[in-house]
Amino acid sequence: MTANITLEDLRPAEGATKTSKRVGRGRSSGHGKTSCRGHNGEGQRSGRSSKRGFEGGQMPSYRRLPKLKGFQVINQRNYAQINVGRLAELEITDISLASLKEIRKAHPSCDGLRVLGGGEIKKAITVKADYVTPSAKEKIEAAGGKVELV
Repeated sequence: MTANITLEDLRPAEGATKTSKRVGRGRSSGHGKTSCRGHNGEGQRSGRSSKRGFEGGQMPSYRRLPKLKGFQVINQRNYAQINVGRLAELEITDISLASLKEIRKAHPSCDGLRVLGGGEIKKAITVKADYVTPSAKEKIEAAGGKVELV
């Protein structure tokens, strides 16, 4: 059997309500005389309202802090860029981001490799990169090499 719930049975959750502070009700209440507003000044007057961000005359934080220009890309990838001419100078024939990091031609913080078409290449190499420009791909394949996109 289910009990009928009426409006009189509804109560707020425990701790959801607080009794309001009764100010100006005599010295013995602890909130008498100045009614918790202090002596004189802006905050003691009736109808006081300060603008958003007001810090009592101190330079507000939105004016103290430097402003960001533009926007920041959250998931931005840091690419190592290398020209085909520089690849021809390397002793290795299998070129990837890991191999370039190993011989210290790419920064350790890089997480992608882009091969650009500057320079000439004569030897056959295998390139594993995130992006290869069309001119770079043409030069590598003309020299007998192979391009793989990762």
